Amino acid sequence: MSDSSPAPVLDVWCDLQCPDCRSALDDLRALRARYGDRLELRLRHFPLEKNKHAFAAAQAAEEAAAQGQDWRYVETLLGRVEELARRGEPFLVEIARELGLDAEEFDTALIDGRHILIVDADQAEGKAIGVTGTPTYVIGGERLDGGKSQEGLRERIEEIADRLLAGQQA
Repeated sequence: MSDSSPAPVLDVWCDLQCPDCRSALDDLRALRARYGDRLELRLRHFPLEKNKHAFAAAQAAEEAAAQGQDWRYVETLLGRVEELARRGEPFLVEIARELGLDAEEFDTALIDGRHILIVDADQAEGKAIGVTGTPTYVIGGERLDGGKSQEGLRERIEEIADRLLAGQQA
């Protein structure tokens, strides 16, 4: 792959209050370990109506990204989805504080809604391409639904990524 070729993109449509998305973390870690910066993993927000704190969690993840800690925050939050369900939005700020982020800025961002447009745009795009549940992956134009079963999805993603990377080297 030449330096000028962009890395293939894996969009991960996620609800940050979703236990299935938490289960997908091991696959995402394995993909990052295997491909490093040769595969760009992009978190895309798809908060589901049934998860009452998912929309706020998506906004909080965007604030974490603004503070340079997006995946670290997302992984911590997904590891504690049950606690988010019980404790609600104040818990989002508490996690930021635990991670050494500017918790007051998180609180302000959740109040002023500065990241709502990003979350809304992701959700609208997800609906437009047929995302109905989470996690859903899109790589190389192919949509893979992990909401019902994640069985074999990492292997399928690897097959597509390998093909895309080989195509860049040709």
